[in-house]
Amino acid sequence: MPQQVTCRELLSPIDFATIQTSREELIQAVAQYARPDYQKAFWQISNTFVPYIGLWALMMYFTLQGYSYWITLLLAIPAAGLLVRIFIFFHDCTHGAFFPSRKANRILGYIAGTLVFTPFEDWQRVHVIHHAAAGDLDRRGRGDIWTLTVDEYLAASRLKRLAYRLFRNPLVLFGIIPAVLFLVINRFASPGAGKRERRSVMLTNAGIAGILIAMSLSLGFQNYVLIQLPIILMAASAGMWLFYVQHQYEDVYWTRHSNWDLTKSGLEGSSYYKLPKVLQWLVGNIGLHHIHHVRANIPNYNLQRCYDEVPALQAIAPLTIRKSLKSLWLNLWDEQRQKLVSFRAINRLPRGKTSVRD
Repeated sequence: MPQQVTCRELLSPIDFATIQTSREELIQAVAQYARPDYQKAFWQISNTFVPYIGLWALMMYFTLQGYSYWITLLLAIPAAGLLVRIFIFFHDCTHGAFFPSRKANRILGYIAGTLVFTPFEDWQRVHVIHHAAAGDLDRRGRGDIWTLTVDEYLAASRLKRLAYRLFRNPLVLFGIIPAVLFLVINRFASPGAGKRERRSVMLTNAGIAGILIAMSLSLGFQNYVLIQLPIILMAASAGMWLFYVQHQYEDVYWTRHSNWDLTKSGLEGSSYYKLPKVLQWLVGNIGLHHIHHVRANIPNYNLQRCYDEVPALQAIAPLTIRKSLKSLWLNLWDEQRQKLVSFRAINRLPRGKTSVRD
C-alpha cells in the first residue's frame, strides 16, 4: 500500500509553515472551481426537487387511501435523503455559491430554507461565524458542537458534567437535539441577530405556517404531520451526523487562538468523509468538507472535480463510514495529546491528573 502523502509534502517546495504563502497558493489552485453554473444548478434542482415532490405525493396518496402507515414511513426514508440534499443547496446559497446571481441564491435560499425549516439569513450569519472560528478553542460556542477540553471537564461542576454527558449521548445528540433545533430553536432568531436576520426568521416561519395551513385544509392536519414529521426528523438527524463527523474525529485540528491557522483549520480541522457514490450524491459532496473550508464558495457540484484535479487536497486521509463510528465515543479535547478522547479515558485518570496518557 502506498504511503500516505502529507499536505506539507504536496505543497512543497512551499513551506507549509509560511501560512500566507501556502494559503495563497492553495486558494489560487482552487479558484477556478468557485464558479457557479446555471446549467448545473438547475439540473440539480430538477433531479432533486422533482423526486422529492413525487415522493411527497406518493406518501399523501397512500395516507389518504388508508394504506398501512409503514408504507408512508418507508417512503419517508428516500424523501429525507432528498431533503438533506435540498439543505446542501440551501447551504451553498448561504455562501453565494449555488447560482452566479446573488438574488437567485437568496430566492432559492428562502425556498429551500422553508422546506428545511431553517431561516436563510439568520443561519447564514451563524454559519459564517463557524467558518471563521472552526478549530479555535478560544472561539467556541457559535455554529459548532459543544466541545469541552479535558481540563474544562475535570474542573466543571457535577451538574455541568452531567449536562455535557447527556448532550454528547448519541441518542440525544442525533435524536432529540436535531428535532428541537429544526422544529423549535430555528423558529427564533439567534443571539446577536440583526434586523435582516430577524426578518428572515419571520418570513421563514410565515412560509412554514402557510404550507401547514394549506396542507391542513386539503389533507387534514394529522395527515400532514404524519407525512412531514418523519421526513424532517430523519433528515435533521442525518444532517446532525454529517455536521458532527465533519469536525469531531480523533485527530481533528483544535488549538488556542494564538496558534490558530485558517488553512490548517480547513485541511486538518474538517474531514474528508468518503461515502459510497449514492450517499455522496444525496449529501451533495459535503463529505469533501476540507475543500469547503479551504474555499467556501465552491459549489457542491464542483467539489469532486476540485478534489480530483488539485493534488494538495488529496493529501487528507479519508474518513470512512466504519472509522467515523468511532467518533461517537470521542467527547473531550485533550490539549496535551492534541486529539479527541473518550469519557472512559477520563475515568481512568489518577486523581490530580488533567491529561489522558497512554
